[in-house]
Amino acid sequence: MGLTLTGKSKSTAGENWGMGLLLVFFSEDSPPSAIADHKNLFPSSSLSSSGRRSNYNLLTKAQSTISVCALLVFVSLLLFTLSTFEPTIKMNLAPPRRLLSQKSMPIEVRTPLENRWNWFGKMSKQKSPMGKTTTDAVSTAALQRMGILYMRGTRAMADLTVVHVSEDVGEEDLRLFLRLFHRSGVTAKSDSVFVFPSPAFSSRFGSIIREENELFLKLLGRYRNLNGTAKRSAAAGFDVTQFVKQREKKEPEEPIWGKKVKRLVNDSNGGEDELTRLSYGSVVSFDAAEIDPENSLSGFLDHIPMSLRRWACYPMLLGRVRRNFKHVMLVDAKNSLLLGDPLGRVRNKGAESVILFPNKHSKRNSEKSNSHQIVNPAIVIGGARGIRRLSNAAVVEIARILMQHKKKNWVSDSGVLSHLVNSEFLLKNVKVIMATESIPEASSLAGVELDSVGSWSAAEKKMFQRGNNGNSREINSIIMKKICSSEIDSCVYSDC
Repeated sequence: MGLTLTGKSKSTAGENWGMGLLLVFFSEDSPPSAIADHKNLFPSSSLSSSGRRSNYNLLTKAQSTISVCALLVFVSLLLFTLSTFEPTIKMNLAPPRRLLSQKSMPIEVRTPLENRWNWFGKMSKQKSPMGKTTTDAVSTAALQRMGILYMRGTRAMADLTVVHVSEDVGEEDLRLFLRLFHRSGVTAKSDSVFVFPSPAFSSRFGSIIREENELFLKLLGRYRNLNGTAKRSAAAGFDVTQFVKQREKKEPEEPIWGKKVKRLVNDSNGGEDELTRLSYGSVVSFDAAEIDPENSLSGFLDHIPMSLRRWACYPMLLGRVRRNFKHVMLVDAKNSLLLGDPLGRVRNKGAESVILFPNKHSKRNSEKSNSHQIVNPAIVIGGARGIRRLSNAAVVEIARILMQHKKKNWVSDSGVLSHLVNSEFLLKNVKVIMATESIPEASSLAGVELDSVGSWSAAEKKMFQRGNNGNSREINSIIMKKICSSEIDSCVYSDC
């Protein structure tokens, strides 16, 4: 049973309802279900206690998660800090990555003359021709992280000689070319760039280039310390005076190849007059893939020979150094031998001038037909601008011929240059000068007497081509016999 009490109260503001009280009475005979229903009428106490427990659990979990994350961050910072600190001794003893196969040695700054290589390219201390102690190092990049620098010259040169090495060049032929190349005096006024078909050829012939550079510097040192240098060198066929220049009031410009180095030792050491100094150019090399990364002619022919691909390499190479050189010579290492400096022909010509040499059979053909001339592509010399324009025109012409010619294997650089020369419009921005004489064959050297070997550097014929008569070994033997006729030269070259 239940009883309800209500009350009313009056105030000055008006009548308001009062608070009511509800009393519920249950008898002792009430069933348990009624008591349960009574408890369900007031569930707030149980809900509040369960909510407090859930909030407490969530807070505990959040605190533990934050603690774990903070610990991980602290450990990571600690490990990173410890990894950045290394002992000073380890930094001094650890060699560069490129020298892992070498013995650790202190690095010395050398003058350009002391930048030398032995046969195996390993680091070793040795005496230079000037009596200075040097430390050899591995080759460095030649230009803009590309190429290989074999020998850094003493100064910036105004001329550039680009030698392309074809796929069928033998080691003996390249060695003889390099030996005569240095002795000819070309390196006295020109930097030299060798272009290889692939990195494999660069690795194969790199040791030969280093060794011949070493022998050339050794030869310079021997002749420089002699009395009466001009007379003795002329008798040996090697004129060292062309590599000795008068000292200038200001220091000459540094070569563009490799990194610049500070000169710590004057070149006047070794008994030479302080008013003179040695002068020679740099020797570097590039792979065709470095200066023609797209292989521009690959879409026209499955295999592009080096005789054709070189014309796609020249625009990139000459474009990068166009502000550094005035005259350029293109030379074939397999078919050419230089006994003098052919660049003297273009030093008084314009920048657009290009001198081409006729093929040995071209003279008879031109007598019959004055309109057609066959060009010998072994040696091309001219102004830097003219050579660059010629190479651009040659690339376009090679692509055009490969697209139109059915027998693509018959396309040659001689035919391409001949077509350009005989066309009235293709080379209108190049001043082409056809030489009156062709390049003589090296077989004519067999008739030169040993006593006249000194006339090689002063002869009118400063270049020869090997020819295809199969007597390459005989020519090599004749030339080496003339070189080894000098006592000094025979001491320098171990194969004499």
